Amino acid sequence: MDARDIIQRPVITERSADLMSSDKYTFDVDVRANKTQVKYAIEEIFDVKVEKVNIMNYKPKKKRMGRYSGYTKRRRKAIVTLKEGSIEIF
Repeated sequence: MDARDIIQRPVITERSADLMSSDKYTFDVDVRANKTQVKYAIEEIFDVKVEKVNIMNYKPKKKRMGRYSGYTKRRRKAIVTLKEGSIEIF
């Protein structure tokens, strides 16, 4: 997989904005990616050194629209801690 296929988008929330002050950045990643792939993808795209990667899996939630029901997409979120440097998301 290419690095840009692994990292899908940054997660911009109040909590992730608070984590940015301690050099932790949050990204949605591909559901098949592991920690090592996420680390190399971040280092390649943003040219920074990664210290640690934490990954969380989110199960799909059941949603209804009238009488029709379905599920949201499952997600995988990575919180990346940097050794040095910073990432300009905004």
